[in-house]
Amino acid sequence: MGEWMRIIGIDPGIAITGYALVEERGSDFICSASGCIRTDKDLPSEIRLRKIHEKILELISEFSPDALAVEKIFFSKNVRTAFQVGEARGVVILTAAMKNLQLYEYTPLQVKQAVAGYGKAEKVQVQKMVQMLLKLSSIPKVDDEADAMAVALCHLQNRRWQEAVKGGSR
Repeated sequence: MGEWMRIIGIDPGIAITGYALVEERGSDFICSASGCIRTDKDLPSEIRLRKIHEKILELISEFSPDALAVEKIFFSKNVRTAFQVGEARGVVILTAAMKNLQLYEYTPLQVKQAVAGYGKAEKVQVQKMVQMLLKLSSIPKVDDEADAMAVALCHLQNRRWQEAVKGGSR
């Protein structure tokens, strides 16, 4: 596998949206940029969503990723939070579509399975695997940033698996 791929992973949220640009070079994964898009809770939601959209557009323009991977929301105890995450996800999905980026969606279970090898892995186990796979000096301080890295890694791991299956079926 001599080619490389650059993916932007997104962990959507209205208050904090984590992002990570992860590249696959040969057998290595490299995180070339990551961080959080933070929005002020005192702003109207449409302004917060616009800020998320603008920052993701900026990241896409700056890094020209091959695809975007986003975490699916699958359940939330708080309905209001679920709606807000859904709105942030919608903005992320629309932004990817506007830039003609391939979009991949993964559930938290799929992300844990791909990164930690176990779908019920604890958050700290996933974060330690993210640190190891990306050869980071420490675990990212903000969960949303680590989650975005995990989503990007999930896509790259899934892609490797798909290619292996394709290669084995010839």
